[in-house]
Amino acid sequence: MIPQGWLVDAIWLDYSLAVALTVVLPLSLLVWAFGVGLRPLIQLLIVYWRVSSLLAVTVYLMIAGLPVSFLTGAMARLLILVCVWFWADWSAALQQSRTWAARVFLLWRWSLTGYMGVGILFSGAFVPCAFRGSLSEACRAWLAPPLGFREIFHPNVPVELLGGVGAFGLVAYLLYSVYFVWRLRPGGPLNSISTGAEE
Repeated sequence: MIPQGWLVDAIWLDYSLAVALTVVLPLSLLVWAFGVGLRPLIQLLIVYWRVSSLLAVTVYLMIAGLPVSFLTGAMARLLILVCVWFWADWSAALQQSRTWAARVFLLWRWSLTGYMGVGILFSGAFVPCAFRGSLSEACRAWLAPPLGFREIFHPNVPVELLGGVGAFGLVAYLLYSVYFVWRLRPGGPLNSISTGAEE
């Protein structure tokens, strides 16, 4: 069955908001944080980019039509939510900061939280696509924006190669995640962090 128009429109809107809220704004904030030397914001956004790289991995997996991409996409949203709220020391330093960069970050974090919360419910309904032998029309509708991305940035690269890049990225992401969690263990180097807060 061909997806209803509202579903296709909602998927494209979701990708458009993702570009704005998960790429353009945090990248601008990172540049701004370096410009004003706001260390807690720099540290938090560096962690954010490491976590959110799973979204990029998901795009490449979807280009190849790999069903696991539906699972990684949902996990990316959840991990991003955890990431922007987990670091209590950095968050406290930013809430106390009088800089505009910190204020914009706090506004962005709430906007991102709302978007990710709705997105988890929306995309979560399609997680079963990851466990099907063949994708339905509704599942395949999610592949259109990544294929559009491919037409713009990788028009001459075989789909299989891009899927291989996504698979390699997923393995690397999982290995790094294990290492990151190990560093977060009690007594680990990331368990107690100096914020270097700036007023």
